[in-house]
Amino acid sequence: MNKLRKWLKRPYAMAALAGVVSAAVVLSVAELVGAFFTARAAPLIALGSTFIDFTPSWLKDFAIATFGTNDKVALFAGMGLTIGVLACVLGVVAYRKWTLGVLGVLFMGAVIVASVVTRAGVEPVDASPSVVGTLAGLAVLRWLTVRLWQLAPWPEVPANVAADAAAGRPSRRGFFAAAGVAAFAAGAAATGGRMLSSARSNIAKAREALRLPAPAKAAPAVPAAVQSPAPGMPPWLTPNDDFYRIDTALSVPQINLADWKLRVHGMVEEEVTLTFQDLLDADLIESHVTLTCVSNPVGGNLAGNAKWLGMPLRDVLKLARPQDGADMVLSTSIDGFSASTPLPVLQDGRDAMLAIGMNGEPLPLEHGYPVRMVVPGLYGFVSATKWVVDLEVTRFADNKAYWTQRGWSERGPIKTMARVDVPRSFAKVPAGKVAVGGTAWAQTRGITKVELQIDDGGWVEAALSAEASVDTWRQWSYEWDAAPGAHYIKVRATDGSGEVQTEQRADPVPDGASGWQSVMVTVE
Repeated sequence: MNKLRKWLKRPYAMAALAGVVSAAVVLSVAELVGAFFTARAAPLIALGSTFIDFTPSWLKDFAIATFGTNDKVALFAGMGLTIGVLACVLGVVAYRKWTLGVLGVLFMGAVIVASVVTRAGVEPVDASPSVVGTLAGLAVLRWLTVRLWQLAPWPEVPANVAADAAAGRPSRRGFFAAAGVAAFAAGAAATGGRMLSSARSNIAKAREALRLPAPAKAAPAVPAAVQSPAPGMPPWLTPNDDFYRIDTALSVPQINLADWKLRVHGMVEEEVTLTFQDLLDADLIESHVTLTCVSNPVGGNLAGNAKWLGMPLRDVLKLARPQDGADMVLSTSIDGFSASTPLPVLQDGRDAMLAIGMNGEPLPLEHGYPVRMVVPGLYGFVSATKWVVDLEVTRFADNKAYWTQRGWSERGPIKTMARVDVPRSFAKVPAGKVAVGGTAWAQTRGITKVELQIDDGGWVEAALSAEASVDTWRQWSYEWDAAPGAHYIKVRATDGSGEVQTEQRADPVPDGASGWQSVMVTVE
């Protein structure tokens, strides 16, 4: 502790501290002012979104594989560390040569402003919070640097500051007190900004007040035996709070129902604009559908099963009447994300829809409220656009979506997959009868068989739970007579077309992972 105190008393350390405090003021003041603008005008949100846009696919894949649904938390942590380091450098530069420090701060402010104004749905005026925050941070940096110059003058200190230093009575305690006041003000501004944003936003209350209509076509009754009897299995129907979330939105879009509109255009006979009331008045369908993320590794948990309510996309397309030659629908979110969905998939008999409900309630904000796409049989990156506001009927040859521009496949049909849910890999279980259970899926084809292999033994068939529909996953179970020692359990599935899940391992890029999962279990 004493060494830390001595280090903090060094001029460079104090200059770095001044830079960090000033950066905190930039972000907090911008957040306070940003409460009166769109959430995407917040510097951290804009910077993070821009970083995601320019991040190479391999790094995104690594983040999702390593952090899963906590990828955004990891991103913010990394951004915080990076901003902290840059702030330290700018603080030292400002101490040694103020003009360069100012230029550095202004350059960082320009980067933030550029990140804000290039976001989808953002107006130039939305850069105001970043501009005000940058100016406030620069003022605080000047305030703290002057005090540091008075303590430890630098040869290039401005003449007026040198004169003030000779007449004043500076102290380290005074510098740290000033830094503390600025840090406290930054914390208060950030807290006030969050509270003000929450008070001004009534989206969550509007969602709670929304009453969904009854569907014209209700979902078929779910068989009683869809849940695997193996203890510890996840529920067949995934609760909304537990449903995986993988998207590019760092800030969940806040959309008023009265403002939401969906434009259907492009290669159509008639351009159509739908309001949320149009969806409420439509013949809605209800369907259980399992969604899967293309980034899901073999045995991963980036899949979930829910009951969705929405307007069939084939009905939406009938209103616009796609022209001959069109083969793709490019769906776009209010935050700029886009997905390319094969047009025939949206016109066949599957329950592809503009969903407004999830598990009996309006869509949760983070899962696309008020409207998202749900398309059985396709990975989410080409079908499950959240906060959707635009459908362009076009051709694969003419347009590319967000992920296809980054090297992923255009169409993304879901591969047949099985996983072991219990016991988990590296688990320790007692010898004797051990319940093994898991989940398999092959949306639009269904699952007809699941087999297990213990170590190098032959394949044995597991007991399948009841099937609700070919669009949902299917759970399975097996009673294993386990002998002491380390054992490996492999699993594979057969889909409704008779195709056995491939053993060949493949990474998620470009069209989804494949291979058999193998878990190691120690029997005691």
